[in-house]
Amino acid sequence: MSAIIQLEEGVIPEIRQKHEYAVVAITKHGVQTGRRLLENMGAVDLYYMGKFEAGDEQSRGIQLFNGSVRMLFPALFPKYKGIICIISLGAVVRMIAPLLQDKKKDPGIVVIDDKGEHVISVLSGHLGGANELTRETAAAIGARPVLTTASDVQRTLPVDLFGRRFGWEWESDAKLTPVSAAVVNEEPVAIVQESGERNWWMHDTPMPPNLVIYDSIAAAEAAAPNAALIVTHRLLEADEQKLLDNGVLYRPKVLALGVGCNRGTSAEEIEAVIVSALEGIRASIRSVKAICTIDLKKDEEGLLAVCAKYGWPLVTYTPAELNEEEISEPSETVFKFTGAYGVSEPAVKRYTKNNELLLGKQKSGNVTISIGLIPFV
Repeated sequence: MSAIIQLEEGVIPEIRQKHEYAVVAITKHGVQTGRRLLENMGAVDLYYMGKFEAGDEQSRGIQLFNGSVRMLFPALFPKYKGIICIISLGAVVRMIAPLLQDKKKDPGIVVIDDKGEHVISVLSGHLGGANELTRETAAAIGARPVLTTASDVQRTLPVDLFGRRFGWEWESDAKLTPVSAAVVNEEPVAIVQESGERNWWMHDTPMPPNLVIYDSIAAAEAAAPNAALIVTHRLLEADEQKLLDNGVLYRPKVLALGVGCNRGTSAEEIEAVIVSALEGIRASIRSVKAICTIDLKKDEEGLLAVCAKYGWPLVTYTPAELNEEEISEPSETVFKFTGAYGVSEPAVKRYTKNNELLLGKQKSGNVTISIGLIPFV
């Protein structure tokens, strides 16, 4: 059972901030929408009422609370860049009114209706980035964005929110400001994408001509752009780093880890094997989307602890489902104990729907790991 934040009048509660954006829900349907946002956007902190506890909150980093949600906002306001509220618009306005300071300081506030049909930019549309957050949030759940600022006419890329609806994360925020300036000022900007979702352009108008997509990092470097956006799960080599002098590196969630382990294997051992395996194939741990395994391991404490640390879901399959996948080395021993002829390799193939693995089955101590890539075209 997850620890529950007990909200008290006049007491600012302690919260765990991990990301820049928070999602708050107080109804059954709102919780479902919030969980969809967590699944699709990834890099958000989700809060909802304790009575809707589903049992996986601890492993997914979800924070539960009891009491009036109004008493949660004083803790959220100073910590988050944006707050997505799945609460009625009128209630949100009343709750945030006493907290407002200045449009340069206030977080962006976005409201979603209970059915998840409309996403409304409420506060700090420009300076707080609420308009772009509204678009990204709407795209993540298939809703309609509602913007009311008269001067919201620029149709370009929000560098700090690029790919957020898919859960993309930037590697470093060091160049967000100068790269954003290059985009807004219509300077030449290169975009290189090696992996991840392709449908990231959200406007009904063509991309501005200053944004140019290149097939490779080498081709982008040859064009000598003023700034760059690079989307890849790979760890860049030394000779590929130049674009990052004024560039932002994004990590799409495209890697799946198939993991099998002996009962009682420690989280430290599992994590060490994962880190070593990813380094071996020159891939970023920030691009991991999930750990996949057999359903016999759904309560494996070491696996759950690693998933909780990194915010990864633990996806499990039955032996029958795993046996439907083709594997290179079926094991009678594994079948004897689990009913499946393999765990790590078929689990990751089933999750990614891709039979080509970045790393085939590799055993290290008590852990077996396979790594797959989710393809997007």
